[in-house]
Amino acid sequence: MDKTFNFDIKTQQARCVTFADKLWLFLFIVFIYLLVFSYGEDDHTTNHNKVTKIGAIIDVDSRIGREEKTAIEIAVQARKLIKEKEVKVIIGMETWEEAVLVADIGSRAQVPVLSLAAPAITPPLAASRWPFLVRMANGDSEQMKCIAAIISSFSWKRIIVIYEDDALGGDSGKLALLSEALKNVSSEIDYPLVLPPYSSLSNPNKVVQDALMKLLNIQSRVFIVLQSSLPMTVHLFEKAQKIGLVERDSAWIVTDTVTSYLDSFNSSVISSMEGTLGIKTYYSEDSSLYKKIYPEFRKAFRNGYQDEDDFQPGINALRAYDSIGVITQAMKKLKNAENRSTPSLKNIISSSFTGLSGQIRFEEGQLSHDPILRIVNVVGKKYKELDFWLPGIGFSRNHVKKNESGYVGDISVELACRVTWPAGLNRVPKGWAMPTNITPMIIGVPARTSFEKIVNVADGKYPGQKSYGGFYIELFKEVVKVLNCDLPFQFEPHIGTCDELVHKFYNKIYDAAVGDITILAERTDYVEFTQPYAESGLAMIVPAKSESSAWMFLKPFTPAMWLVTGAILIYTMFIVWSLEHHSNPEFRGPWNNQIATALWFTFSSLFFAHRENIHSNLTRVVVVIWLFVVSIINSSYTASLASMLTEQRLEPNITDIEWLKRANMKIGCDGDSFVRTYLQDVIGFKSHNIVNVCSEYSCEGELQSNHIAAAFLERPYEKVFLNHYYKQFTSATPTFRFGGLGFAFQKGSPIAADVSRAILRLSEDGTLKSLEEKWFAPSPQCSTNVTNSSTDSLSIDPQLRGSFPYFWGHIHRELYPVDESVGIKAIRVAKYLYHGEIRISGEASASPALQAPDINGWSSSLLDYQSPTHTEMQSLELTSQAQNVN
Repeated sequence: MDKTFNFDIKTQQARCVTFADKLWLFLFIVFIYLLVFSYGEDDHTTNHNKVTKIGAIIDVDSRIGREEKTAIEIAVQARKLIKEKEVKVIIGMETWEEAVLVADIGSRAQVPVLSLAAPAITPPLAASRWPFLVRMANGDSEQMKCIAAIISSFSWKRIIVIYEDDALGGDSGKLALLSEALKNVSSEIDYPLVLPPYSSLSNPNKVVQDALMKLLNIQSRVFIVLQSSLPMTVHLFEKAQKIGLVERDSAWIVTDTVTSYLDSFNSSVISSMEGTLGIKTYYSEDSSLYKKIYPEFRKAFRNGYQDEDDFQPGINALRAYDSIGVITQAMKKLKNAENRSTPSLKNIISSSFTGLSGQIRFEEGQLSHDPILRIVNVVGKKYKELDFWLPGIGFSRNHVKKNESGYVGDISVELACRVTWPAGLNRVPKGWAMPTNITPMIIGVPARTSFEKIVNVADGKYPGQKSYGGFYIELFKEVVKVLNCDLPFQFEPHIGTCDELVHKFYNKIYDAAVGDITILAERTDYVEFTQPYAESGLAMIVPAKSESSAWMFLKPFTPAMWLVTGAILIYTMFIVWSLEHHSNPEFRGPWNNQIATALWFTFSSLFFAHRENIHSNLTRVVVVIWLFVVSIINSSYTASLASMLTEQRLEPNITDIEWLKRANMKIGCDGDSFVRTYLQDVIGFKSHNIVNVCSEYSCEGELQSNHIAAAFLERPYEKVFLNHYYKQFTSATPTFRFGGLGFAFQKGSPIAADVSRAILRLSEDGTLKSLEEKWFAPSPQCSTNVTNSSTDSLSIDPQLRGSFPYFWGHIHRELYPVDESVGIKAIRVAKYLYHGEIRISGEASASPALQAPDINGWSSSLLDYQSPTHTEMQSLELTSQAQNVN
């Protein structure tokens, strides 16, 4: 027998539910139980028509609830959902708290629950705790990544988070997600402002205003509204605008929870949100299904809720409509199961189709994909859409989908569209409370400095007035002149150490600090440093002693240079003697006379005072080369010695730090700086051996009285001290280096980046160098201190060490060919020394007379030529022949 089915869908309209009602939870649970267990009444009815009842729990007093109810009614009427089987399912729930309560009941009754809300972070045991819960929404992880990317693109570092406390007393995990996302882009939450639930407030205006007044004491002006109800959002922005938090250099970002209210706000509320950035879940308005449903939705929504001004469906309405599509697909799978009237959970989670809200597919009880997000900007009475946020990719001007694995679009790391900012600002807000003439920037200046040229804080003309001077003060004033914005400031003296000054930033006592503040890793946890404007390091200052001594004449050359010079002299002496000994009478005689003559000739040639005549042309070649070398040596020696004798040269009397530690010598340092801790913990000096030196004058006195053996000063102090006491002290190596000297600002302050750029400009245009010369240039009487005398002594260049031996080696090879054996060379040398015989390689001796060297005389001192007589020539030939006969 054919069966007739009636399709009577009863949508339950819940009364306005508020958390202030003490009985809401009890009535809500009773309602669900009655709804779920009423399904059994139809089993014994005599009517063959079966009515499928769907319970929808919706707050019809909210904009979202009204959208959801309208969309469900349209879906039920359009699709005629119930045809053959009686479906038992619950859909709705605007908040996760409601979804959890209903899911508990649905799990006990084994009734599938389609929730339109999802938690920010999915609980680890959600699948086992609520097996019949299916979420038609996504978590907030991708949304928080999008917000963090916006923060990063505008270089904001410190963020204030505002959220309304939920029913369970928390933020649903959004704050933890946002904190992690901000950490990945090197930003952090400066202050979380928690507002109580709006429904629990008797005077919301006062509560919201008092809470926002706390933010005036915080420098950060980047606000993120994580979650807030519609009435709380209205009060929040209206009060924020009145007290000046929605102004120039401020930025506001709201999540999709708040963005969904934009269509419900009137013009006054929208005006208070001018320039706000919002995150919105994207859905396509070009699909045929959307174009079909859109006019019907507008008509039904207008008729049902005439007090609403906007009739555009939001993402919640589209998901509510798609939830009916999920039930429809589940029912289609039950056609062949006549005895079953309830779609199984398996059929529901296996649904797969493209709905109004996008692709519908489930994994582990929730949508399998993260939605595309759209960044919107509140402008005028509405909002404009900016870039897209593609999950796992980033910002894009479009979202044209390529395939299942990704998108094709204009990908970028920052927002490409132009943003309208609060108060009509035409540049990116600083995100910081910029100083004004009424509230200038308070700058701490160290009042106790060891050297007045660095920083000087003195009493002014009037009682209580202070005057500030020194290199760092003048440099900061030059920096302010080149900034692109006005920077009203006010100096305040700080009496204490630099570490205490840095720690006061944490308590918001100072906005900045100008002085001799060294950039250290530990200090970067408390302050934001600028670009270093000077190098920093630790130098050891010790009493100096003069280099003058009886052995000063030896210092122009290094020991190696002296050794090489002597070796060349001896080698030249040997070559000259070997060439002249057999033919030159002046180089003959007893061995001691020959050596003395050769040595005297070579040594006297250093001063061009040699008078011996030379006969051999080879000797003349050797002498020419030797005289060239001698002229270079003489000139270099004379210039170096003259420099040493005319300049005052000082050297440190202590150069070894390890010796200071072993001898338990006392040392001095600036007690108000980090140097004392560094000397004790890093270098290893004992605490009782470290003496605090409070000024440059006390440092000089301590060193002169030998109360301390050395003083450890930072590099700027070293320059000032040595420029003043250049005659008594000098610096000894090594120098311990640090991160440099810079100005300090509050953590996350954008002013630090502006000041860094200004410092670079001053460095590039020469202003910084001019200031250093003005404050640190040595006096005209101050000569350069030399810490290592050996560096000015002349030495042999490694590349030239073989040059001089090359010449002598070449002559040696001419005299003694390298292809002869050692024995033949020895015999040749012996014969040469005994007989005066010499044979040049490659030449044949025609007669004994030709073997004698050229005897054309040359007097090196008188430069006179002496021609031998005919008798002398004959005598020389007879002597040579007699020797050959013998």
